[in-house]
Amino acid sequence: MSARAFIALGSNLQDPVAQVTRACAKLAELPGTRLVRQSSLYRTTPVGYDDQPDFINAVAEIATVLEPPMLLQALQALESGFGRERSFANAPRVLDLDLLFYDDRVMRTPDLILPHPRMHERGFVLFPLAEIAPDLEIPGRGRVDRLLQHCLNQGVEKLS
Repeated sequence: MSARAFIALGSNLQDPVAQVTRACAKLAELPGTRLVRQSSLYRTTPVGYDDQPDFINAVAEIATVLEPPMLLQALQALESGFGRERSFANAPRVLDLDLLFYDDRVMRTPDLILPHPRMHERGFVLFPLAEIAPDLEIPGRGRVDRLLQHCLNQGVEKLS
């Protein structure tokens, strides 16, 4: 039986629109995984390290048989395949994939926290997530569409 998971995608290097679009398509190629839907693309200002280009962000919903640790490994392998380098925290990147949500699973390991611990504060996650799953309930935080109201001034712009 497959699980419902949400993946945040972001890029601000080497044609970010193409990187995010291509990565979204690659999600459907993961073993036992189907792309259910994806959000529009959003241009967002950097968070944490300002001296870098704006990001292009999106969120994808997938159905997958991969358990969270295996899915995380697959996402990290996909990032590496796109040329992701982890030089320092919040550095510019070709591709960033974050596992946001996996069914109603709540877990905390050294490598993975579910649901993603900061997604409820981040417009670059909530805007695209609200587009495809506005009624999604983040445990202990609330509904995505309501949480989005606290992120309206974070420099997020939907691309046409």
